[in-house]
Amino acid sequence: MLLTIDVGNTDTKLGYFDASGRLLGHWRLTTAQRRTSDEYGVLFQAFFASARLDLADVEAIVVASVVPQVDWALYEACRSYLGREPLPFTAAGQTLLTLRTDRPRELGADLAAGAIGGVATAGYPLVVVNFGTATTYTAIGVDGALLGVAIAPGIQISIDALATRTAKLPQIALAAPPSAIGRDTVTALQSGIMYGAVAQTEGIVARLRAEIGGKPRVIATGGLAEVVARETRTIDRVEPYLVHEGLRLHFESTLAAPPAHIGSAAASSRSA
Repeated sequence: MLLTIDVGNTDTKLGYFDASGRLLGHWRLTTAQRRTSDEYGVLFQAFFASARLDLADVEAIVVASVVPQVDWALYEACRSYLGREPLPFTAAGQTLLTLRTDRPRELGADLAAGAIGGVATAGYPLVVVNFGTATTYTAIGVDGALLGVAIAPGIQISIDALATRTAKLPQIALAAPPSAIGRDTVTALQSGIMYGAVAQTEGIVARLRAEIGGKPRVIATGGLAEVVARETRTIDRVEPYLVHEGLRLHFESTLAAPPAHIGSAAASSRSA
């Protein structure tokens, strides 16, 4: 049994896989830099108990983190409460995906894991859009290599910024209004934010597709992926647990000798 942990700037996501690669449980908690190892341990116990799963069945842990400040407490919790030493995942350290960026060590672990999961799921060329704290667009080339990324402010960041910097604008629920012309403050905000996010997605993806070549598919992941995908045909499918799948495949690659390149396998499956 494998526990995958994706530490993001806003949330930390956990996934739990059985030996066949089936996702048995998934949980989300706020990323808090001052959380202690005991607090993580209590949360682990609560999550597993709520899903009627046994912590003792965890055989391995993979961690992808973009918040180094939480790593010590998280790793200590894994050792103390799960009895396992976590396997750190980094973009530069993985072997499943060729990186063609200028500085591979600067690539976020979540971006690399999402790209691995995306290629395994849909083949390549490909664009992986992650609607998280930031909205990221990862370009996968016609040969399966990760070419680079476009990063934009996340949708929730835009909402928070408007509410914080303007005295009379309220916090709103992210939903598409009946029309692009807002008839009151709430629908005006929903129109600008929702359709702005859709237009940004369509525009950036169009540019990436032109530069990648071929006919790239588009996979979306992240907490707000479903919301945006309902409003555009640019997104071919939504895979909410794409990063966890990439971490699972990375773990499996560490057990294999020599490590397999998932890009080739995905392309063969796609063309079959």
